[in-house]
Amino acid sequence: MQATEAPPPLPEYEQPQCPEPGYMWTPGYWGYSSGGYYWIPGTWVSPPQVGVLWTPGYWGFVGGVFAFNAGYWGPHVGFYGGVNYGFGYVGVGYAGGRWNGGAFAYNTAVNNVNVTVVHNTYHETVVNNVTVNHVSYNGGSGGIAAAPTAQERAAAQERHVPPTPAQQQHVQAAAKNPALFAKANGGHPAIAATARPGAFTGPGVVGARGAAPAPAKPAVNNDAMHANGQRPGAPRAAPAAKPASPPPAAAKPGQPAAKAAPPRSKPAPPKPKPAPTKEDKPQR
Repeated sequence: MQATEAPPPLPEYEQPQCPEPGYMWTPGYWGYSSGGYYWIPGTWVSPPQVGVLWTPGYWGFVGGVFAFNAGYWGPHVGFYGGVNYGFGYVGVGYAGGRWNGGAFAYNTAVNNVNVTVVHNTYHETVVNNVTVNHVSYNGGSGGIAAAPTAQERAAAQERHVPPTPAQQQHVQAAAKNPALFAKANGGHPAIAATARPGAFTGPGVVGARGAAPAPAKPAVNNDAMHANGQRPGAPRAAPAAKPASPPPAAAKPGQPAAKAAPPRSKPAPPKPKPAPTKEDKPQR
């Protein structure tokens, strides 16, 4: 990646909690595309193998342009421009943890680790000899004036392992998110760090200080209709009343009237029998 303008300052953000033992922190940084600079959130990553450490990528001003030097995994941390990414990456080396046999131990002085879940920890104060000014590039006007140490030059010659597929997908997802571009967020992304690669929503997502709040959920479109013919959120129509029962048919002449149906709650008392008429009296 190359650009003719300097990348924005690094945003301030808190580190999300380590999701599980063995994950390692990789700091966020600015990527670049035809749409300008966009933020690639810091995230916890499962390393490709035991014993490797992450050397972050960095922007450097060389030959009149800003060029990006990609990060890599290796047995030692190399040069990353003297940029203070925080959380153990103070500009030189890494003070956030170390390998202890086949397990990675976390320095709780600079890492957000739940010690009830992650037991391989230690606490060691980190002395920060680098000025914290959030500058995100090396060299040029206003850049960090740092050069590789002998150890960092040696680390550059070691066998390196490229970013894992999860890290690459994380970068690709960031490049497709319009809200992560500096033109949209003013250098304060609402997704500054995540607990896992590519997990840009849900628990573990941390916004930068000064970031705009996440957009509210879209309002319900009352003009939309469901398949049942009702609008979402509208009260359901009351069921249609059943038609009233037809009145009983009139009795024919010479026949007694039909008895009315008794109410269900209380049976009606029986009707007295009608007195016999003259026509009904027996003939002598």
